[in-house]
Formats: sequence, C-alpha cells, structure tokens
Amino acid sequence: MMSASTQPRQVNSVAEIFKTLDYGPAPEADNVAKAWLDDHGKSFGHFIDGKWVKPEGRKTYETKNPATGEVLATTIQGVKEDVDMAVKSARRAYESWNKTPPHVRARHLYSVSRHIQKHMRLVSVVETMDNGKPIRETRDADIPIVVRHFYHHAGWAQLMDTEMKEWKSLGVIGAIVPWNFPLMLLTWKICPALAMGNTVVLKPATYTRLSALLLAEICAEAGLPPGVFNVVTGSGEMGSCLASHPDVDKVAFTGSTQVGQTLRQLTAGTGKKLSLELGGKSPVVVFETADLDSTVEGLVDAIWFNQGQVCSAGSRLIVQESVHDKLVAKLKERLTHFRLGDSLDKTIDMGALVDESQRKTIEEYVEGARREGAQVYQAENCIPSRGCYYPPTIITNVQTVSKVVVEEIFGPVLVVLPFRTAKEAITLANNTIYGLASSVWTENVSLAMEVGLSIKAGTVWINCHNIFDAASGFGGYKQSGYGRDGGKEGLYEYVRPKWEERHQPNVADFDVNKFGATLPQRPTIDSVDAVEIPHDGIKMPRIDRTYKIYYGGAQKRPDAPYARPVINPDGKVVGHVGEGNRKDIRNAVEEAHKAAPGWGKRAAHNRAQIVYYLAENLEIRREEIADRICKMSGKSREDGLREVDISIQRLFHWGAYCDKYGGTVQETTLYGATVKVHEPVGVIGIACSDSYPLLGFVSLFAPAVVRGNTVVIIPSEKYPLVALDLYQVFDTSDLPGGVVNIITGDRDHLTKYLAEHQDVQSMWYFGSAEGSKFVEYISAENVKRTWVNYGMDREWENPEQGQGEEFLYHSVQVKNIWIPMGDIFAN
Repeated sequence: MMSASTQPRQVNSVAEIFKTLDYGPAPEADNVAKAWLDDHGKSFGHFIDGKWVKPEGRKTYETKNPATGEVLATTIQGVKEDVDMAVKSARRAYESWNKTPPHVRARHLYSVSRHIQKHMRLVSVVETMDNGKPIRETRDADIPIVVRHFYHHAGWAQLMDTEMKEWKSLGVIGAIVPWNFPLMLLTWKICPALAMGNTVVLKPATYTRLSALLLAEICAEAGLPPGVFNVVTGSGEMGSCLASHPDVDKVAFTGSTQVGQTLRQLTAGTGKKLSLELGGKSPVVVFETADLDSTVEGLVDAIWFNQGQVCSAGSRLIVQESVHDKLVAKLKERLTHFRLGDSLDKTIDMGALVDESQRKTIEEYVEGARREGAQVYQAENCIPSRGCYYPPTIITNVQTVSKVVVEEIFGPVLVVLPFRTAKEAITLANNTIYGLASSVWTENVSLAMEVGLSIKAGTVWINCHNIFDAASGFGGYKQSGYGRDGGKEGLYEYVRPKWEERHQPNVADFDVNKFGATLPQRPTIDSVDAVEIPHDGIKMPRIDRTYKIYYGGAQKRPDAPYARPVINPDGKVVGHVGEGNRKDIRNAVEEAHKAAPGWGKRAAHNRAQIVYYLAENLEIRREEIADRICKMSGKSREDGLREVDISIQRLFHWGAYCDKYGGTVQETTLYGATVKVHEPVGVIGIACSDSYPLLGFVSLFAPAVVRGNTVVIIPSEKYPLVALDLYQVFDTSDLPGGVVNIITGDRDHLTKYLAEHQDVQSMWYFGSAEGSKFVEYISAENVKRTWVNYGMDREWENPEQGQGEEFLYHSVQVKNIWIPMGDIFAN
C-alpha cells in the first residue's frame, strides 16, 4: 500500500472544474535556475574585470526566496578595498572603451541583448525566485524591457557621433539600484552609460543580487570587454563607499528619497554628476466619463503590480464623487477573485513581498490608518499559509493629511479620495512632495490631456498605468528626483559638453554651516572724480542715485536699508546698489511664483516676441550700456561694445528657441502616441559670476525664461549696475512682472537663502568651489535641481560655453504622456 506522500493526486472531472472554476497549479520549472546556482556552488563573489572575484575574509549574506523562505545562495559583503578594485578595473577599461568606435560599442550592446534573449527563461526564473514577484511579470514585462533597452541603446551608441556630437562620455559610473526591479532598473543605468562610452561599477540591492550577477556573466559570454561592467555586492554602506570614491565620475541611483538626499550631500562639491529616481505617491485620477470596468483592471496594474513595490505605483485613487462608491465596490469585488501564491505559479496575481521587514512596515501603516478612523478592506482569504505575503488593501474615509495618503507605503495598499471638479482633482493630485508618475482615466481625450499637462509628474498615462519603454524617459519632478532613464533625454545623464573637463575642487573640509555669512557695508571716504561736478566754478555733489532691487515688475527698496558701493578696478566708487537679504529673496520668490503660471502657459511665439523686444530695446541703449560696463569693470570701449553686441545676439539665439524645443513624439512600442513635453522647471534661482557682467547675466536668465521658467537672479556681485539698467529694458519690452527678479548684494549670502528655499525648484550657481558645494549639499532638503561651476568660470563669449544645449537641458524637465489607441484596431 502506498504511503500518503506517494498517493496520486486526485484529479477533478471536467464537469467539477467547470462548476468551481478553480485554478490548478501551473508552476514554472526552476531546474535550470537551480542548476546555475549549483554551478557556482550556491556561493558568489564579485564580478570584476570579466571574472569572478572572491576575496578572503569577507562576511557573507544569505539570499532567500521570499515566497518559500528557501536559501538560494550566499553572496559576499564587500568592503572598501573591493570597491577600489572594481573602480580601478572600470577606469582601466574606460581608457579603451571610450575610444571604441560607436559602431563597435553598438555591436557589443546588440550582442548582449541577443544573449539575454537566449537565456530569457533562466533570467526570468532567477529574478522571480530572488525577488518574490510573479513569474508572469518577470517573463512578460521585466525581462522583455531589459532586452528592449539593450537593443534601443545599441542604436544610440551607433548614432552618438551625429545625435550627440557636442557631448562626450563622463568616465566611471557608479550605479546603485533597489530590490523591487533588480534587473530592469540596473539595465536602465548601464545601457545609456555604456552606449555613451562610459564604464560601470554596479552595486545591487542587498536583498536581490543574483540577477545582477547572472547578467554580468551573460555580458562576459556576449564578449563585453573585461572591466566595462563590474558588479560588487555588499551593504548599504558599500553603496556610499562607491558614491564617494574619487575616481567615480557620476552616480546613478534609484531608491528612496531619504537615501537619495544622503547621496546628494555625500557627493556635494566633488564635481560628480548625479541622477536620482526616487520615491512616489502617484495619483490615479478617475472621472465619471471613464470606462469603469477597464479602470478596475488598470488599477490592478497600477497598485498591485509587483505587490505594490513600485516607485510609480498608483497608490492614490482620486475618483469623481459621482462614481466613487460604484468604483470602490467593483474594486472590492475584483479582489475577491485575487490569487496570491508561489511566485513561480503562472496563474497567480500577486507574489510575496521581498522581506519580512517590509511586510511589518506596510502593516504598521495600515493599522495606523485604522486607528485614525479610516475604513480598511483587505482580501484576507487569499493569503498563503507560508511565505512573506500581505493582502491587497483598499483604504477609504481618509483625510488629505493622513499618513497613508502623504507617505510612500511601498506595498499593495490603495488609498481613495473623492473629488467633484477637475480643478479639485488636479489640486489633490499635486498635493504631494512627489512627482514621479500619474494616470488619468476618462473617455474624454481633451479632458485627459488638459489634466495630464496640469499634473506635476514626469510620466502621465492616459487610460493605462505602469507602461514602460526604452524610447521614453522615466523620472520625476519635485522630491521624486531628477534625471531620466530611457529615451534621448536619458543620454544626457551620462555625458558632458565636449569642451568641459571634470573639476574636482578640494572642499572636503569646508563647513557648509558657515557659508554665506556677511556684514553690510559701512561708510567709506572715497576720492572719486565721479562724485562731484563743476557748476559756476563751484564743485558740488552729483545727485545721488542708488539702484533699487527689482521684483514683481517694480523697483523696491531692500528690506534692510543698507547700500553696497560698486567699485571699479581703480578703486573708484561708480555707484551704489541695495544690499539684499533673506526677506528680499522671500519676496522675490513669491513674485516669481505668482508670475509662473501665466508665463509658462503663454504661447511660445508670444514669449519669443518679448525676448526679441528685449534685444531691440537693449540695442537702443547700446552706447550707454557699453559705457556702464567700461566704467564699472575697466574694460576698453571696444570690449564693452562687443559685450553688448554679443548679448543682443544671445537674446536672439534664445528667442529662437522659444518655440523650437517643446518636445517630440517618442517612438515607443505602445500602439498609440507617447508625447514628450519639455515643461518649465519652475522658479529658478541664479547666481551670476563677475566676469562679463552683462553677457553672463543675459546668458543665464534668457534660456530659463524662454522655456517658461521664472527667475530670481543675483547679478555680478562686483559689477551689478549694468544688470539693473536692464529693468528699464524689461519694463519697455512687455515682460510681465515677476518673470525676472533681480536682487543685488553679497552673492553667497543671497545664494544661501535661494538654495535653502523650499519653493525654489532649481539653483544655478556660478561662483566659488565652496559655494558650489553648499548649493549641492543644501539642495538635498527638497531635492531641487542644481547647476554649479565648482569655482571654474567659463568663456562666456564662446558660443560652445555660453549658449550650448546644456542651457536648454537645465531649463526644462521632461514629461512623457502615454496615449494608447485601440477603438478600431488592437495592435
């Protein structure tokens, strides 16, 4: 007689199956994945310089399958010496990889994509076992996107000499990625990096290291040269070690906002580029005109895809009041048919969470909402008895300030908020510190587009959610970070202008807490021939003119009644300007925000006309302005006139770009249109250098305002008079009040308050190396974008340095709007 364990499984009849409609198990075979683990003795080291490296004396970490708790393998916990080894290998490989012809780099990326395709089933299973997500998601979504990125960026490698001809590679890239999409997100970093001629050292997440190590092995099999792609494993501290390594030229990070802020401070002032794809609290806005049944399935993809462990998860459902109850009821009904289970089962809807600590965090959020009086619905009956699972959850009756509404939970939890009007929906959608993604659901395309353009997020999906493609950049606004992964917009994160070299100032010991301290000017006894004029043989003082500051379209006295003398190179006082302070910055930022909505929505042609008027009115005062430049700076009259003339040309240059940099249609795999829109960054703070007091000023404010931003600008600290002459030019050129606001005074003192301001979206600083460090360091508070010069001034007359494409890059943020089709044909 057979034992119970060897009894054949009872098979229900077809009739019985039709009565219950129960799913039978459909497990994906894990034998090849386990064979790969066995090939390595279930023990992995780093992958450096094209080979496995396992230094002695390292601690190890057990990687477990979250769905079963099974130990899959051990990996090593690297130390600083391991990072040094990997970076040295990457630097050595860079010297040749950077010089490799674009076609050869393209062939390498193409080869990698083909080899991943050959191992797609293995890669999918390893990713599922390592992370806990369903095999359907890795097989049908994650790994195909990985392959697509290698193919797509092989094309960019091929075209670099033409499409990116004014740019060059950076050097060694330090990539740090999270555990929710272990392979897909690392691909988003390494593909553009390698295509543009950089080499990479990758640090995968602690929980999920195996697929990164598998990819490294596949890259070697595909013939990628040793050292071009290296993988080191270790704790979070090792990620900081990689980011702070002096021979790493750029850090590419995806992860939490808090860690992103730490990395911003860690790399401040070092000359490294940094891109951050951080957290989100993405709204799903549903109007009464939506197809509710389709919306329900879209919400399943929005919030319960990958167990809700998605930075762009649609975790805030903002639904029109008239269909609120109906949609919530449909969602609850849908969850009664939801299936949780073994990640390798092809019939499940949701897999296991990555770790028990993550499950506990989610539970704390939900229980906190219960205590606040929220209504919590959970599909409890579908939870397996073994494994790290949490039920799909819907929370209603919440306040806009509730913790579960405000903070990123990073789990399968949906909060629901009602709205009445479209304006209210937009306000609720934008009521967040994040701005990563969003979706709009309605059959009214005009409404969908207007709401989509009004939501401050890097990606807007229309009647869909969580759709990705290599041809469309993904990244956020506000505290969701900056930089893009994918598309041509993503290439700019891995290049610098050809004329520019990385500057690495020695500011490690500079105390940012001491930055910007100043004392107002005191009376001085001046011997200046410009102070007195003859009259009937009697000398008497000139009528004093002290320039005021300028904001909101009007001249204003500074908050503190202090004035600053402007002294020329001969030591002569040639004028006085107001000494701005924190309150003046506050007032100017408020005026800039008042002007921003109207200026940003003006027709581009109208903005262009105003910029051309600026040039026209500047030319009328050409002689006067040139004299002012010469009187302040000691330049020759010829140099002064040339500076004015180049400034006029530059206004024409940027005026031309008012209506010629609005975006493109991305050629993604979506059946529909994916529209890339170049939106204004918002309010930009600008601190000008002292060289070229007019040309430097024009070269910075003009590209910002032509793309719809408003600015608070600090002109040359030494020679500010010529910038203040321009407020009469602004007033006579129909420039709306508040678009350009000018605050004079100590550059660093004013920069301190601009950079610290929570409602300034970007800070451009052209001053000292110490000031550059401060701006980057303090920007971490609200994750504002920065552009600094690390103490190195540029040749403003040179078009490469004074009006290059980088000015446009810093003046816009990219939004991609996905508009699917399918009413006639289904692609």
